[in-house]
Amino acid sequence: MKKVRVLVIDDSASVRQAMTAILSADPEIQVIAAAADPFAAARYIQEEVPDVITLDVEMPRMDGITFLRKLMAQRPLPVVMCSSLVEEGSETLLQALEAGAVDVILKPRVGVADHLNEAHMMIRETVKGAAKARLGARRAQAKLSPAQKLTADAVLPPPTGRAMSRTTEMVVCIGASTGGTEALREVLEALPA
Repeated sequence: MKKVRVLVIDDSASVRQAMTAILSADPEIQVIAAAADPFAAARYIQEEVPDVITLDVEMPRMDGITFLRKLMAQRPLPVVMCSSLVEEGSETLLQALEAGAVDVILKPRVGVADHLNEAHMMIRETVKGAAKARLGARRAQAKLSPAQKLTADAVLPPPTGRAMSRTTEMVVCIGASTGGTEALREVLEALPA
């Protein structure tokens, strides 16, 4: 039986590791590569075209929705969005589905690796289901024939430096003047790990 070949794209090393372990444990799935961003993913796609891609939304250099749009315009493949931003009814979920994602895996905002390990059966079934998706209409609209390979330059032009509109990243700034270092230490120690 032919295995479902998967490319995992996520900027978090722990998520890439967890997804790779979860998917590889299924005898019907083979993870062919794990990439930290769309630019690395495009290089992997040049080497070997996967059957399914799992794709995060928030990543450096290019967000997942932009990459998904570029991919679907040139080389339609089944893509499962795997992000904390694809909650039911969210704008990001609608954008992902409109851009061509075949399914989504909702990651929690904290404890992602643990959640993925607990949801391993659902993740495997989602990926195997995505491999059966029919992208015939999208393939007909694509500029490249299915036999042609993508080039990293064609899929991913140089980054524009544009910031994403929504993020889960938070920045906290605390200022202290002379004598404030002890108060700062108390505040930081009181924060949750």
